[in-house]
Amino acid sequence: MKKLPIGIQTFREIIKDGYIYIDKTKEAYELITDYKYVFLSRPRRFGKSLFLDTLKEIFEGNSELFRGLFIYEKYDFKQFPVIKIDLSGDFSSLENTMETTRHILRKNAERLGVKCDATNPSIMLDQLINEAFKKYKNRVVVLVDEYDKPILDNIDNLDIAKKNRDFLRGVYSQLKSNDEFLRFVFLTGITKFSKASIFSGLNNLEDISLNPNFGNVCGYTQDNLKNEFNEYTKDLDLDKIGEWYNGYYFLKDEIYNPYDVLKILKYKRFGNYWFESGNPYFLIEMLKRNKYFIPQLENLTVREELLNSFDVENLKLEVLLYQTGYLTIDNVSVGLDGTYRYTLKIPNREVQISLNRLIIDYLTQKTDDAKREELLNALFDSNFEGLKSTLSSIFASIPYTNYVKNTIGDYEGYYASVIYAYLASLGVKVIAEDTTNTGRIDMTLFVGNKVYILEFKVDDSGALDQIKKRKYFEKYLSLKREIYLVGIEFDSNVKNIKDLKWEKVEV
Repeated sequence: MKKLPIGIQTFREIIKDGYIYIDKTKEAYELITDYKYVFLSRPRRFGKSLFLDTLKEIFEGNSELFRGLFIYEKYDFKQFPVIKIDLSGDFSSLENTMETTRHILRKNAERLGVKCDATNPSIMLDQLINEAFKKYKNRVVVLVDEYDKPILDNIDNLDIAKKNRDFLRGVYSQLKSNDEFLRFVFLTGITKFSKASIFSGLNNLEDISLNPNFGNVCGYTQDNLKNEFNEYTKDLDLDKIGEWYNGYYFLKDEIYNPYDVLKILKYKRFGNYWFESGNPYFLIEMLKRNKYFIPQLENLTVREELLNSFDVENLKLEVLLYQTGYLTIDNVSVGLDGTYRYTLKIPNREVQISLNRLIIDYLTQKTDDAKREELLNALFDSNFEGLKSTLSSIFASIPYTNYVKNTIGDYEGYYASVIYAYLASLGVKVIAEDTTNTGRIDMTLFVGNKVYILEFKVDDSGALDQIKKRKYFEKYLSLKREIYLVGIEFDSNVKNIKDLKWEKVEV
């Protein structure tokens, strides 16, 4: 039985040492045949580094590694000198970033057997390309992994982030000035910066991040789990695995993050593997600096240029959530002006639970797991006294300073945000600002065979009456589920629930 390639980003090692490999060489063949300057954005741990290393082996002419794969019979495996820049290291200052880049370029010079005696990294790359061209009498391939890491590592320190960005602009400008010596250029990263801010002059850089032909270039599909991983998945519930980890969408198939798949197949238990492997606390820092209404972070609709833009001087939370993998594309539509619109969603249960638990900590200063359990039990049992008691206890435990700081911006937004985050952290389906033909439901919740329609009021009454008057429940009559209408009214003086009224819809 082939081994699981957990943490392995080297194509040669995967092939030689008997690890499972999901063939991505069809996409590789199309890229190197039809493109010259290519950019790919994907969230972390999606397999970008492995794909880049696969390109390296192809361009170095190591054909025997590809026997049995799509590309083997179709490509001539002509050898090219390859410069591979893996931007990993210490980027906590401009000086460290420059020294790390020098070190990477020196290692490339040693591997290629050429001289590179400059000290300015921008000049070093220029020299490296020219010397490799002269020695090998062939055009050069440049592969850059995590091109944006020196910026993202300092997202909470904009001064250093901007200095690193400006430094990288100078380095990458050499790719334009050496066009005649280059065969192929491929850059990967998490974020997509505008060409003006970091890729100045590279007007022919092809961004394949939202090209449906390359939608599966990274990640695993459900068919991969059934086929290539069948020896590991034959006794597992694939539907449940899909609910937990599938759902990323880049305009081809829904895909899994490979890290989650490999971990669940190894340990045979569900966990927040991908989420806990990163550090999403920069999101909380952004929430603190801006007045975001938490329920609006899902079901957002944005234009393509927004998804493809990233500016350290004008950060947008929805862009960062999408590019880092906490949101993904749900569907695509065309506006009246002919431009594409992308509706975003949380991709799967792992992200939904983990992200909202993080948000609860931010909103309330702590996550009370006992309260989460009580809340879930009350909803499964349609125990409205228990629901009111649990919610009241949650709000009563919130430190007064949260209200003084007015974190979300207004009381109704704060209350709705807390309730949304708690409900979403349970892993059940929650729709915020659910659209109907008579208005917007504040929140719709699906638990077991039940649908809950929630309306909130602050220092006002009539929440339940509004649901009934506007007949919000009619949208869900066809589901043949139990439908409950719940009006929750808050008192801003006591900062808690004043009343909770409910009614069951008789179908």
